Amino acid sequence: MPTLFVSDLDGTLLGADSRVSRESVALLNESISHGALFSVATARTPATVARLLAEVDCKVPLIVMTGAAIWDPRTNSYLHACFHRESVARRLLDVYRSHGLSTFVYVLGADNVIHIYHIGPMSDLERRFVAERADTPFKQFHIPDSGESQIPSDCLDRVLLFYSMRPTSEVEPVYDEIKDSDDLRAIFYHDLFGEEIAIMEVFCPEASKADAVRILAREVGADRIVAYGDNINDMPILKIADDAVAVGNAVAEVKAIAGRIIGPNTSDSVAQDIKKRC
Repeated sequence: MPTLFVSDLDGTLLGADSRVSRESVALLNESISHGALFSVATARTPATVARLLAEVDCKVPLIVMTGAAIWDPRTNSYLHACFHRESVARRLLDVYRSHGLSTFVYVLGADNVIHIYHIGPMSDLERRFVAERADTPFKQFHIPDSGESQIPSDCLDRVLLFYSMRPTSEVEPVYDEIKDSDDLRAIFYHDLFGEEIAIMEVFCPEASKADAVRILAREVGADRIVAYGDNINDMPILKIADDAVAVGNAVAEVKAIAGRIIGPNTSDSVAQDIKKRC
């Protein structure tokens, strides 16, 4: 029975140094050479996924941006993308501007490059965010010194994501206004920047890791799904998997729904498990 193996990256396939170890690379490539259908499902964009998996012989497209897109590293093309409707994108821009909340706007161009615009003044944190991600062929920033981009009106039907990283007091009012809308999906959380900085990601309602895994499984002819994860945002793909696997360092909620628990991410556990299953 053809099986699709799908792994989260951070905290699951990646080790403590946020890289795929040499041992995991060797194990994955051996499994792939014997016909394993291996992919990942991550919140990262192709720019960082391509670097992290550069030595893995990926033959199956990869799920990126929390399921908003499925990207094929062999051709640098997108198999699937979930765009905001143009009317929703325009409304969101109005909401952000009315609250004075700065945000990045991710647009997938016809050139298979993610073009990133920005509205509102840039903070030091946002400038560092751009500087750390600017040197890549997979995305292009269009942000002047003022921070206020001129977003082409003809690209508003290809918006994948609105991404904000601002003080919690600035982000919360916008989240409260849009969180119950049926025509978008807003995610609000605090990341490594600390509790004082809130992250808000706004996708179209159809964008999800679980739906993307189902689409990918159909595309590659897989009848069975084995999914690996460690955190709350991996639970949707574990719930639809035929074999839901938690790494040993997973949070309690993930372990509770997993059918199996393997070793931690620091022990090449995912790559070892895939090899055993192959």
